[in-house]
Amino acid sequence: MESNKKSSNEEYLKGIVSNLPETPGVYQYLNTEGVIIYVGKAKNLKRRVSSYFNKEHQPGKTRVLVSKIVDIRYIIVNSEEDALLLENNLIKKYKPRYNVLLKDDKTYPSICVQNEYFPRVFKTRKIIRNGSSYYGPYSHAPSMNAVLDLIKHLYPLRSCNLSLTPENIRAGKFNVCLEYHIKNCAGPCIGLQNQEEYLKNIAQVKEILKGNTQEVSKMLLQQMTTLAQEMRFEEAQKIKEKYALIESYRAKSEVVSSILHNIDVYSIEEDEGSAFINYLHITNGAINQAFTFEYKKRLSETKEELLSLGIVEMRERYKSLSREIIVPFEMDLELNNVVFTVPQRGDKKKLLDLSQLNVKQYKADRMKQAEKLNPEQRSIRLMKEIQQELHLDKLPMQIECFDNSNIQGSDPVAACVVFKKAKPSKKDYRKYNIKTVEGADDYASMREVVKRRYLRAVEEESPLPDLIITDGGKGQMSAVKQALMEINVDIPIAGLAKDRRHRTSELLYGFPPQIIGLKQGTPLFRLLEQIQDEVHRFAITFHRDKRSKRQVASALDEIKGIGEKSKSALLQEFKSVKRIKEASIEALAAVVGFSKAQLIKDQLK
Repeated sequence: MESNKKSSNEEYLKGIVSNLPETPGVYQYLNTEGVIIYVGKAKNLKRRVSSYFNKEHQPGKTRVLVSKIVDIRYIIVNSEEDALLLENNLIKKYKPRYNVLLKDDKTYPSICVQNEYFPRVFKTRKIIRNGSSYYGPYSHAPSMNAVLDLIKHLYPLRSCNLSLTPENIRAGKFNVCLEYHIKNCAGPCIGLQNQEEYLKNIAQVKEILKGNTQEVSKMLLQQMTTLAQEMRFEEAQKIKEKYALIESYRAKSEVVSSILHNIDVYSIEEDEGSAFINYLHITNGAINQAFTFEYKKRLSETKEELLSLGIVEMRERYKSLSREIIVPFEMDLELNNVVFTVPQRGDKKKLLDLSQLNVKQYKADRMKQAEKLNPEQRSIRLMKEIQQELHLDKLPMQIECFDNSNIQGSDPVAACVVFKKAKPSKKDYRKYNIKTVEGADDYASMREVVKRRYLRAVEEESPLPDLIITDGGKGQMSAVKQALMEINVDIPIAGLAKDRRHRTSELLYGFPPQIIGLKQGTPLFRLLEQIQDEVHRFAITFHRDKRSKRQVASALDEIKGIGEKSKSALLQEFKSVKRIKEASIEALAAVVGFSKAQLIKDQLK
C-alpha cells in the first residue's frame, strides 16, 4: 500500500517536471502537509528541477529533501535577476526548512536621522518605518562611532528628546540646556536657530552618512573662500575648522583612488555549516557601507550559489544601484546593467583583499565565540584541518606519535604518545625498551617498536589509530611504513621535522613524502608542535630514568657483600647514590648494619 502510494507520487512529480518550461523562474517544493520546504531559482526551470529527480543523491540533506517532496509549484519570470529577487523574498516570507537562512542581524546598530521638525541623529538597533532615514547596519561599532563623532564636531545638532514643534517653540515651553552653553547645540528650542538653517546641516549629515564626504568638503572649501574674500575672517575660520575635520576623516576613510565610485565588493568564506559574506560599498574611493553576515547552510550549496544570494540580499537591503560588482571568482550570474569584475591587481584588487580580510576575521571571531560555548568544537575543527591538509578518509580521532632516545646506542628506548580528539590521552602512553637492535640505529628501533605495538593491537583487537606521526623526517616515515607492511596493517603516516634550532618546522606526508605548508602560530601548527614536544619529553624522561637506575645499580653492584635487599633498602631511604655517599656511617648503619655501612663508605670513596 505504502509502496503504491510512493510510486504514484513519483509519477505525479515526473509529470510536473516533464511539463516545466525552459525559462527563468522560481520553484517551490511542498511536503505532505502542504508546507513549502524549499524555494529555489533557476535560469532554466526544467533543467534545474529535473536535476533533483534524475540522479541518485549521496546520503545527506539533499536526499532527505527529495524524499519529502510531494508537490512542486513554480513561478515564471522575465530574467535571472527577477528570479533571484523573488527567491529572496519567498525565502524571507516562508522560511523553508531546507533553504539557506540569513542569521538574524538585529544586534547590529544603525544610524537614524529622525523624521522630525528638527531631526535628531543617533544610533539605534530598532528600525521604525515612520519616514526616518536609517544608515547601516554597522557590524564594526568603532566605524559608526567615528562617523557620529565627526558629525557632532561639524554640526551643532540637538540631542534632547523634546517635542520641538513650531507651536511649542512659539509658546516658550522650553529653556536651553547645558549642550547649548558648551556650543554643542544652537538652541532651536527657544528659536535661536531656524528650521531652514538646521535642515541645511541635516542635508550635509545625510551626504556624509552616504559616504559623499568629497562633496561636503568641496562645499565647505567654497564657503571658506567666499567668506575670506568678503573679509569675514572669523566666520571663514570656523568653516576652515570644519573643513580640516572632514579632510582628516576622509584621509582615514579613503582606501583607494577617489576615481573609484559607486562600486560593490563581495567576498565569501565558509565552513561545514555556515557561509560568511562580506559586503563593502565604495563611494569616491572611501568605504561608505561595510557589513558581514552569515548564512546557515541547509543543503550542499556551492560558493557561487551562496554568494549570489548574498549579492541580491545586500543590493535589496542597501538599495544599491552600483553598476560594477567586484567578486573573488567568476560567476554565472546576470544582473541588469551590472558588470562583474574579478581583479588580479591594482586598486580594485586592494578592495577585494580588504573585503577578504574582513570576512576571514569575522569567521575567526564567530568560531572563537562558538568554541567558548562548546570547547569540543575546537578539537573537531583542528581534526578537520588535519583531515583536509592530508586528504584523509576520516577524521583523525586518534593520533599516535613515536620517538626514540639513546646516547651513542646505550640504553635505547622508544616512546609512544596518544592524542584522542586532539588532546593528550596519558593513560594510553607507552614506553618501550629496544630489544633486537644493537647500537644507535634509529630506523631499526622505530621498525621494532611500531611492529610490536600494532601486532599486539591486532592480536588484542584494540582500535588502531587514524594517523601515525613520527618525530623525524623521510627515513623515520619509511621505517614505520615498512613495519606496517610486514604485519599487513594500513594506517596513514606523517612526519614532523625540526629545523636547526630544534623547533617544529614542517609536516611531511605521502610516499614519496611531500612538505605540507603550515603557517606558524596557527592553532593547527601549535597542536602538531605540542604532539612533537610531548613525545620528545616522554621519550627523554624514560631514557633518563633508565640511565639513572643503571648507574645507581652499577655503583652498588661493585660492592661485595651488598645484596639486592640492602640495595633496595638504601635507595628507598636515601633516593640516590650521591646521598648514600654523603651519608654518615651512623646513618648507613641504621639501615644495613655497621659492618655493611663500613664496606659502603670504603668502596664509594
